[in-house]
This record gives sequence, structure tokens and C-alpha cells, in this order.
Amino acid sequence: MGKLTATSVKAAKEPGRYGDGDGLFLLIGKRGGKSWMVRVQKDGRRRDIGLGSAKKVSLKLARDRAAKVREQIEQGIDPVAERAKAAGIPTFAEAAKSVHAENAPSWKNAKHSAQWINTLETYAIPAFGNRSVADVDAAAVRDCLAAIWLEKPETARRLRQRINTVIDWAVAKGYRDSSLALPVIDKALPKQRAKVKHHPALPYVQLPEFMGRLRQGESMGRLALEAVILTAARSGEVRLMTWDELDLDAATWTVPAERMKAGREHVVPLSPQAVALFEKMKAHRREYTKLVFPGQKRGKPLSDMTLTKALRDMGLNVTAHGFRSTFRDWVAEQTSWPAELAEAALAHVINDKTVAAYQRGSMLEKRRELMAAWGAYSDGISPSVVRIA
Repeated sequence: MGKLTATSVKAAKEPGRYGDGDGLFLLIGKRGGKSWMVRVQKDGRRRDIGLGSAKKVSLKLARDRAAKVREQIEQGIDPVAERAKAAGIPTFAEAAKSVHAENAPSWKNAKHSAQWINTLETYAIPAFGNRSVADVDAAAVRDCLAAIWLEKPETARRLRQRINTVIDWAVAKGYRDSSLALPVIDKALPKQRAKVKHHPALPYVQLPEFMGRLRQGESMGRLALEAVILTAARSGEVRLMTWDELDLDAATWTVPAERMKAGREHVVPLSPQAVALFEKMKAHRREYTKLVFPGQKRGKPLSDMTLTKALRDMGLNVTAHGFRSTFRDWVAEQTSWPAELAEAALAHVINDKTVAAYQRGSMLEKRRELMAAWGAYSDGISPSVVRIA
């Protein structure tokens, strides 16, 4: 015989938990909402399973549902998964595949698309992939993340974000009522030690001497590296550069949005030194490809390791990407140009909307002067640099 009665259920008002026996509870929230929950335990694991709103589910029906849940648990059946299955709710694995399929067309490249789903397939799906997406709770996610939280911190943070994306999708689809309690999960995980990764960079004072050494050879790797330096661009943007992006008469290089990290077109003003370099590259032009810096394999661009090898052959332990830091340090310490101009030259996202609005207009001409000064500095020339209003 249960402890509760239909009358006591109706009369109860105080927020809290009221036990009926055999794990059945009436829950009353702070705002007065009433619901049923049954607590079950199997193989040392305790679970609280909702049975519905007390407005729609009577005491008698709640007891019947609780009995059925206990019976299913004893038989090794997951009652929540069975209920979700009957309601057409997907498992976490199925939900992850749906989210991946919906978002893949918006991602920049196939590599990111593959990494996104592979992370979930490697860590999350083995842990709780066969569980209903409605039943994935903070405890399950926390345990999954904890396994790699300190050993693979960057991967773990990406996994956390991707699991949360799937759960938020499930909420939006109506498959579950709430998102993950991320603050609770974060507090239950050990603290990661922050590791800032800096790309080894050449001090700008050494650049003129380095450029002289670099130009003593004319391999494809050295030529591409010179382009990276003179344009202050990312190595990937340079390695995939095509001839139709260059306008040597206007001294500009227009990088399409799909190749930019920020996802928007970027116009690079070319210094006289950069224009001279690309004029030289015409002698290396190949009929079968539009690439300015073709790789050894027909139709393929240079690999990033080709640029790294060029640096190693010169006895330097720096990276091609590090020359962006060389440029930024030079602007900050040796010129009077404003920081936002240097950030625009590096194609960084500009938070100041007013500054960003002028990037394609007057700022392009200001950047042209800046890049001309950078090109001159790389040749060992130090022109007078004045602040631009």
C-alpha cells in the first residue's frame, strides 16, 4: 500500500519530494509544478526516470508506470530508450549523424567535416551512442570527457563543444526538454593547465639578412616562402593562390572567402617587391594548373612541409606562419601605424565596426602604404614611417 493518496497528491503544495514507496516520488517544483519520478537501481547504477506530469498522470497510473519501469530494468531493458524509440526519438549516434549531415555543406573543407564526426565516433558514441538523445545526461558526458580531459585537452574541449551541439539540436527538434548543464560538467572536471602555443618566429631585426639568404636560391619552396613574408598571409592561402586572383597591374591579390579563416574575401595590396616576385613566377607557370605555386604532383599545390624544409635547409627553427608575428612585431615596435591597420593586413576579425567598414575602402590604400614599407624593410631599406590619421 502506497503512502500517498489521490487527495494528498492534490493537496500537496510545498516544493519538495514526496515518496509513495518502491522508488515512486511526487515532485513539486518551486513554481508549483507537479510531476512523477521513479528511482531505480541496477548493477550499482542509480537512475531517476520521469513518468509524466501529475496533471495528466493519476496516482494509480503513476504506480502502474513505475511498476512497468522496474520490470523492464530487471529484464535488462532501458525503459527510457524504449519510450524514446516508440516516440521516434533518435539515439545519440543517430542524432550526431543527422547534425553532421545538416551542417557539413556550410563547413569550409572536407577535412573539418570528417574531423567533426570522427571525434564523436571515437569518444562519445562508444560511451553513450546507443542511448536515446533525450537520455544523455551531464553524468554521462562528464565521464566521457574525463577520460581524455587532461591527456588530450584540445581534443576534449572540441568533443565537449560537439556533444553540446548535438544536444542543442535535439532540444530544438523537440526530442528533449533541456540542454546540457555545462557549468555543472565543467566544475566536475579537473582543471586543465593552459598552454599557449606560439609559432616560432624570426625576430624582425634579422629579416633583411634572412631575405638576402632566401633569394640566393629559386626553389618553389623558397619562392612561396618569400610570398608568405611579403604578403603577411597564411601559408595555406599562398600555397593555394591561383593566377586569376592576382592583378599585377593594380598590384592586388584577392583571396576568395572560402579560403579565408574569417570566411570573407580579403584584398591584399602588393608591394613593389611582391609584384616583382610574381612577375618572376610567370617563368614557372605551368599550362595544366592555375596554381601560382604548383607542387611536385601534377595539379597539386605545394605542401606546407615544403616551406618548412626550405627553412630547415637554411638552419632556422622557425615556421612559415611565424612570419606573421614577425610582421606584427615590426609594425608595433618600428612604425607608428595604428594596431587596427596591422590587424586588417593580417585579415584578423576587427571588432570595431567602424574600422571594419573602411577595410575595403580607404583602409586598402592605407594598407598599401604599410605593405610597401614592409617590402622595403625586407630589402634592408628603412623609409620614413609616419602615423596615418
